[in-house]
Amino acid sequence: MARKRSTAPAGTLVVLEHTSKILEGNPLDDPHVRKLGVWLPPQYDEGLVRSGGRGRHFPVLYDLVGFGGTGLSHSNWKPFGDNLPERAARLIQAQKMGPAIIVFADCFTALGGNQYINSSALGNYADYLTREIIPFVDREFRTLASREHRGCFGKSSGGYGAIVHGMKYPEYWGAIADHSGDAYFDFVYWHDWPNTLSTLAKHSAKRRKPGTCDVRKNADYKGAAAGYDDGRIRRFLEHVWKKEKLSSAEGHCIMNLCMAATYDPDPKAPLGFRVPFNLETGEVIEPRWQQWRKHDPINLVAKHRAALRSLRGIYIDCGWRDQYHIQYGTRILSRRLAAAGIRHTYEEFDDDHSDIDYRMDVSLPFLYRALKP
Repeated sequence: MARKRSTAPAGTLVVLEHTSKILEGNPLDDPHVRKLGVWLPPQYDEGLVRSGGRGRHFPVLYDLVGFGGTGLSHSNWKPFGDNLPERAARLIQAQKMGPAIIVFADCFTALGGNQYINSSALGNYADYLTREIIPFVDREFRTLASREHRGCFGKSSGGYGAIVHGMKYPEYWGAIADHSGDAYFDFVYWHDWPNTLSTLAKHSAKRRKPGTCDVRKNADYKGAAAGYDDGRIRRFLEHVWKKEKLSSAEGHCIMNLCMAATYDPDPKAPLGFRVPFNLETGEVIEPRWQQWRKHDPINLVAKHRAALRSLRGIYIDCGWRDQYHIQYGTRILSRRLAAAGIRHTYEEFDDDHSDIDYRMDVSLPFLYRALKP
């Protein structure tokens, strides 16, 4: 039998259409007119008549979804649990947190998502959030429009986005929550690149035949040392963009390509980005992998120590059975935060990377406490 659903007052989900100047003309030709969800707590309209329509103002929490998710995905009905509006309403009714506005911004791309940072290969999604969506929400709704009362949270790519925004954009955020966010790229991404290369090999221009193989010739294709595509990545993308259902291997392959477009964009490269491994032999291209490591949260703590110290709250958690091995990265991240004297809360739990929205029962009250008036 399914769990009994919450009977808490539901609040109101408002879905608006926002036209972005920042995303207009983006490299992937993704839409620049997007749906924007804003959940208003049940208390939002209380006292409007008595106050002459001025009303109470509220802290704001921005939901950064993981790779493959869309802006409104956390507002969809769930069969065995609460969606995010239901979860927040339940927590508010139980007095585990106070009322807050929650924003669902759409940052999906043709490569399956992004990491909420600016990229010449994907689009400037950090600017989209901070320079367009935040001011738009503050104009349209009764928010407490300052960084002291504004936070962001997310899981996986969304968790990465939250911690990196806390580092790089502290003027916008007062607190962040990072659920199983990508960290320690040498573990998280490296181990899956052999599978990615094998998937891309199916789209190589040359059909493989048994027998003698000239590896040197194959591996020294034009642009190999620079991490350029030899055509197989383009053919792979053209293939998957025609499909409605991707295999697991294809899904992980496009995810790694999305990360390459995020961490090592290059307008001069054939597809606007480079890859960190030789497509034929799998040998690491050290300068390219170093570009990835520059974006790894564990390597950013020292540089952004002052920004992190300025936050009113940092929450991080991860399951100790995470199938992407992210628990090792979050442990390193917590250790380096502690060494830098940065206050934070780090928790682990007995689960993997999948379907862990229930952890928001911890992070949402944490954020509210840090951001409340």
